[in-house]
Amino acid sequence: MSDDDRRKAQLVECEGCKAGPGRDNVRIVMVNKGRSITETWHLPDCPDHLVNRIYLEDSARRVQEEQAWAEGVFPSAHARLREAAAALTAGDPAAPIAAALCELVQAQAERAGCVTLAEWARILERHFPPHLPPLD
Repeated sequence: MSDDDRRKAQLVECEGCKAGPGRDNVRIVMVNKGRSITETWHLPDCPDHLVNRIYLEDSARRVQEEQAWAEGVFPSAHARLREAAAALTAGDPAAPIAAALCELVQAQAERAGCVTLAEWARILERHFPPHLPPLD
């Protein structure tokens, strides 16, 4: 953290140990939703820090479990979506919606991050070209 960032960070005192900056102390820097930065110091054996660390590790474990579950469930759920879309006739008003949804789901599945706005636009243009009348 640069000196400028340190000046912008709000120092939040730990309720439990009241630690300040120190060589052996634990420093936690957080960027909050409002883009504010807080800095909290803890003694190495601070109960508040231990509880926060347990919550953090538990959250990480739950995210990993959920990811593993999703990776196991997604292929069959995606296959069911494709089957349902394939069962629609070409004249069915829902057919382009189902086809676009299938393509968007596939695009998302192939990426680690989100489908970009440009990819959304290309997929939607392909399934809903400008010359088509709007759906009723």
